[in-house]
Amino acid sequence: MDEEFLIQYDESEEETLTIERKYIPIETIDSIYCFGELRFNSKFFNFLSQNNIPLHLFNYYGFYSGTFYPRETQASGKLLISQVSSYLDERKRLEIAKEFIRGAVHNIIKNLEYYNNREKELPEYIQYAKEAKYRIEEAKTIEELMGIEGGTRKKYYESWKIIINQQIDFEKREKRPPTNSANALISFRNSLLYTTVLSEIYRNQLNPTVSYLHSPGERRFSLCLDISEVFKPLIVDRLIFSILNKKIIKESSFDFRFNSCLLNDDGKKIFIKEYDEKLSTTIKHRKLNRNVSYQTLIRYECYKLIKHLLGDQEYKSFKIWRKYLFNFSLRRRSKKGRKIIKIFKKKTKLGSKFRFRRGNYKIFFYAIAKRS
Repeated sequence: MDEEFLIQYDESEEETLTIERKYIPIETIDSIYCFGELRFNSKFFNFLSQNNIPLHLFNYYGFYSGTFYPRETQASGKLLISQVSSYLDERKRLEIAKEFIRGAVHNIIKNLEYYNNREKELPEYIQYAKEAKYRIEEAKTIEELMGIEGGTRKKYYESWKIIINQQIDFEKREKRPPTNSANALISFRNSLLYTTVLSEIYRNQLNPTVSYLHSPGERRFSLCLDISEVFKPLIVDRLIFSILNKKIIKESSFDFRFNSCLLNDDGKKIFIKEYDEKLSTTIKHRKLNRNVSYQTLIRYECYKLIKHLLGDQEYKSFKIWRKYLFNFSLRRRSKKGRKIIKIFKKKTKLGSKFRFRRGNYKIFFYAIAKRS
């Protein structure tokens, strides 16, 4: 079969570049992300609409610009009425908003505990986040709840200087514009996760403009912001820690100009590639009893919210369960070692797997944390 090529003219270099054309089956496309300057025609948008594919646009700097949202095929008047009713009822709205923050704070704590067990001194930050869990229950208004969430994230961001091995100048969250690499990654990750959640909302019957934690406003899909809070620590925060600690993204991946710091084209490509792989990563879901990807978890979160709004099942935000690592300097097969293993199995009730590391006589216990 004859190969086809795209002919692209680069004005800056005044030469013609030949790029091989690649075909992608439309059935395999979930959504389209567009970065930079592109041109479309009405036939293209009609084609996307026929196949129910959202298209997300980002500007030159990587900031989210907008979404082409195809005609809704899953609209439900009954659910919309329930969604709006729950927003108008202050008690119901507050309870849903609290559950979003419960999930977010819980997952932040798991991140901190994960790195605390890897020789990062984070007890102060863990304790602050745990205290925030109790303050959530005492909150009486949405504004008070937002204050708790903001304070917890501020303290959480302070721990990043300890978690990240690279030297970063990250004192506080800065958005317009980001002034350092950490803030640039946070801004870019927020845009990507926002659009990912929006794509999943499109595939069910929820209305993305009616939210509970963030006040519904004009020109934004505020429900995406609510659901994103639960998954920021699990998906994008861990991704940022990983790519910086492994030096996948370096200083050369950023453009520093006019007192701002933004990802350049190479940095965006690296981050998007890692982000896509992260969304495809699967974990064993305890309730479903099967492996599901992080992207599927976001979709499942929407389904849980729908069941809550229709009165079928109380909404419980996703709270990660992680493996905990406990080190005991014991001799293999010693009487004391066998005793601790027996007690540990009994206390966890979930069972535990353990192994001996040869040479240093340490026993490593692994126990799955129960999802609250």
